[in-house]
Amino acid sequence: MFVIATAGHVDHGKSTLVRALTGMEPDRWAEERRRGLTIDLGFAWSALPSGRRVAFVDVPGHERFLPNTLAGLGPASVVCFVVAADEGWRAQSGDHRDAIAALGITQGVVVLTRIDRAGDQRVAEVSDQVRTELAQTGLADAPIVAVSALDGTGLDTLRAVLDDLLAELPPPSSTGRVRLWVDRSFTITGAGTVVTGTLTAGSLATGDHLQLLDRGHSRAVVIRGLQSCGETHSALRPTARAAVNLRGVSSGEVRRGDALVSSGEWLTTTVADVRHRAGCPLPEAPERLVVHLGTAAVPARLRVLDIEHARITLESPLPLTFSDHLVLRDPGARRVLGGVVVLDADPPALRRRGDAARRADQLTGTDPADQAGRVLAEVTRRGAVAQRQLQLLGYELPPVPPEVTVIGGWWVHAATYQAWRDRLRSAARELRERDPLSAGLSRGAAADRLALPDPALLDELVVAAGLQQHDGLIRLPGGRDDLGPAEDGVAELESRLAASPFHAPEADDLAALHLGIRELAAAERVGRLLRLAENLVLLPTAPALAMRELASLEQPFTATQAKQALNTTRRVAIPLLEYLDARGWTRRIDAVHREVVR
Repeated sequence: MFVIATAGHVDHGKSTLVRALTGMEPDRWAEERRRGLTIDLGFAWSALPSGRRVAFVDVPGHERFLPNTLAGLGPASVVCFVVAADEGWRAQSGDHRDAIAALGITQGVVVLTRIDRAGDQRVAEVSDQVRTELAQTGLADAPIVAVSALDGTGLDTLRAVLDDLLAELPPPSSTGRVRLWVDRSFTITGAGTVVTGTLTAGSLATGDHLQLLDRGHSRAVVIRGLQSCGETHSALRPTARAAVNLRGVSSGEVRRGDALVSSGEWLTTTVADVRHRAGCPLPEAPERLVVHLGTAAVPARLRVLDIEHARITLESPLPLTFSDHLVLRDPGARRVLGGVVVLDADPPALRRRGDAARRADQLTGTDPADQAGRVLAEVTRRGAVAQRQLQLLGYELPPVPPEVTVIGGWWVHAATYQAWRDRLRSAARELRERDPLSAGLSRGAAADRLALPDPALLDELVVAAGLQQHDGLIRLPGGRDDLGPAEDGVAELESRLAASPFHAPEADDLAALHLGIRELAAAERVGRLLRLAENLVLLPTAPALAMRELASLEQPFTATQAKQALNTTRRVAIPLLEYLDARGWTRRIDAVHREVVR
């Protein structure tokens, strides 16, 4: 299916044309039919000669209903721009042209209606007039078809032109993220809440779990059923007019401008940095205005950064993405001011003097069509960005550029990576110099020192910085000269144990050497001592020396025999044997005997 929105001045025959093409009445309200004036959005559908199915969204032409008009044009990618041949270009023709330009719509056809009221010369004059008025829009080269809905003249030609136009459109993505802008909400007895909208990307299926974004609130909903143009479907792909029966919400809780989106795949925001693309120059726009996106209309404040760039702050959040086209409307003057394109849906705060000018400079080089360049710019600005965040912002991830290191799910700029690595090593070195006996820098302290966005990044940085990590503590690799004031005592103890490997010092000996629990733990950590108990220390080579002696005994052996073979005391022998048992070097046979494990 293809969806086409109408556009054009009030009473130029948009609804009459849709009625003639489809045989359906697009005006849904009795008041509209009574007055002959479209007030709200209308919907109709038909098939073209090729068999292509096409749905029309008919929009109001009167200036009083401009918000409704923009809600109809917002999700559209193709328009049928209507100008009456007998009247020619009029005021709301210009409003609709400005809206189309603001939205960046480039596909469409111009239809000159009521040619039964105008001669050939008049049709030619209006055709030239339309070409001039649309010259600066995406419809500058759109085909022009003259018709009379009253007698049917030109309708077959129009159908053929539409067929050719739609045949050239690129297929929309059925695997993308769903963002269905709601244009109607109502209740059907026995079915419940139904919302309608134009599905432009992604796919919908019965049973799908979605999020309904409602004026800043998000609620989980489930699709109970789907229809498109009066027919029931189990699934829908773009582009399609979709009627979605929802479970989990009442119709009174949904309104035009809400959005059905893929769960967990959209960033909602109230702040975006934008670039001017059509209409009124940003410095001339009022500070207070209304922003239109899809079917949503949200009051907003405009802060001009420079002649081309501005920051928009919305009163309620919207699911924005990079390269979205927004329409700016002056609520007081009932006119379209112009259009902007979203460059950043999650911009940095502007707190200091000069931040606005610096931000404008950053945005100046941003090309909305250059996804790879924009991703690199985003990583450069932030230093590190979660891959998930980049996807939420609407970027298609390019191959990883050489300036970026990927750690887990994070894209880290090379400069940031190096700075983190160097700061981590400096922090470990400073701690060693300040407190040689310290066990190391805690992971929490290290993450805070580096201001890491995710502590999981720390493991990679520890390795990159050439550091060691044990029991949640990060330190420089150990060395024999790292014990500071405890060095002399440890060296003396090493000398004594080298002469008598199993004569462990008593508590008084350790005290005389100024070696407390902290000093002994530090010596063990750098591999200079082995602690069998809190104050029972030997050299790290003691277990191997003990095994050499125990292996020469007749197997099995007793603790007493081991004590005698090692020329030590029971205070040392029992903990040493238990250590060997734990290592699997010796094995207890019964309460008295052990043997060496061969």
